[in-house]
Amino acid sequence: MSQIKNLSGQADDAMSQIARLREQVENLMRDKVSPAMGDAATRAQAAASDAADMLSERADQLGGAVRQQPLAAIGIAAVVGFLLGRIGR
Repeated sequence: MSQIKNLSGQADDAMSQIARLREQVENLMRDKVSPAMGDAATRAQAAASDAADMLSERADQLGGAVRQQPLAAIGIAAVVGFLLGRIGR
C-alpha cells in the first residue's frame, strides 16, 4: 500500500513539474519568440518591398534602353535566343 502512495506521490510531483515547465515554455513563447517572429516578419517584408522597388527600377531602365536603341535590343535578344536554343539541345 505504501508503494502505491509513493508512486502516486511521484506521479503527482511529475505532473506538477510538467505543469511548471509548460507555463515556463508558454511565457518564453509569449515574451521572447513572438516578438522575435514579428521583427523577422517586418524585416522580411521590408526586404521584399526593397527588392520589388529595385526590380521595377531596373525594368524601367531596361525599357528606356530598348526605346533608345531598338535595333541593338532586337539583336541582343536574337543572339541570346540562339544561344539558349543551342544550349538546350
